[in-house]
Amino acid sequence: MTIQCPTPNHEDEVVLLGHGAGGRLTAELLDQLVLPALAATTGPLEDAALLPGHPDLVISTDSFVVSPLFFPGGDIGSLAVHGTVNDLAMRGAWPLALSVSLIVEEGLPLAELRAVMASLGKAAQEAGVPVVTGDTKVVGRGAADRLFINTTGIGQRHERLTPSAALARPGDAVLLSGPVGLHGTTVLSTREGLGFESDIASDSRPLHRLVRALVPLGGDIHVLRDPTRGGLAAALNEIARDSSVAVEIEESAVPVPEAVASACDLLGLDPLVVANEGCLVAFVAAGAAEDALAAMRSVTEGAGAVRIGEVLPDGPRGRVTLRTLVGARRILDMPLGEQLPRIC
Repeated sequence: MTIQCPTPNHEDEVVLLGHGAGGRLTAELLDQLVLPALAATTGPLEDAALLPGHPDLVISTDSFVVSPLFFPGGDIGSLAVHGTVNDLAMRGAWPLALSVSLIVEEGLPLAELRAVMASLGKAAQEAGVPVVTGDTKVVGRGAADRLFINTTGIGQRHERLTPSAALARPGDAVLLSGPVGLHGTTVLSTREGLGFESDIASDSRPLHRLVRALVPLGGDIHVLRDPTRGGLAAALNEIARDSSVAVEIEESAVPVPEAVASACDLLGLDPLVVANEGCLVAFVAAGAAEDALAAMRSVTEGAGAVRIGEVLPDGPRGRVTLRTLVGARRILDMPLGEQLPRIC
């Protein structure tokens, strides 16, 4: 007789697309597999890390696998620059240099590669950050999906800014620099031929100048985070968890473009979990909220900045609550997996 243990056998588990979505599956993969293997120290997982021994320098790395390569408002080349610059900016840093590595699938038309590289170079030039090193690999047909880009960025922190996902405090105002949902719905519509891209475009853009506008507020800027994978819902849940605070936001205050709302209604998506590439969420001391909004609105990237909520003085720690349009409250959970695969 064969006796089987009722405990599930995990040896046959495989990686899912949702493991790269920035939600609960990603957190599980990091906590259970990646971080233990690296003997990594515990603490908040930030968009970028301080360089050991050089607290004024910040480093971030990212890989971009977006499909399709080109979409309204951007492409994989400009997205790679913007995404890396923004990760540095969320730690209060100004970009100093980038590295760029390409993994190119055999058969990719040189015209497309040339267009991507031209866009990447233009985006770096406009952001004022040089590309100083890189690498190129070509793999066989079917070994990659046309083109993957890896970037690493080095930045220098603004002396007065020390934001961290673990620094939100009771009473903080929650600010959002602009509308949500544009990037994810644009990429999905373009990839699937849904037609919404005629009305919307990705919000992909660098945010380091927006962050620089907040420098005069110094220590009143507690948290900065760009809500990319997993959208605003994932970003808020990460901050609530890492800061051990209760957060509440007003659904009516979150700017969702009409075309994004229509697309999400049709597709059964929640705009709050759809990816963004050109806005940030800031947790700011209550007394500095109006000054922070004015500073954000003084630059193009923050022209649509609004206050969307606050950190509650008490309440379940690590929880995000949404006050709905009808005045009820519901828990805004961390997304489980990926609603929109391959958006960055």
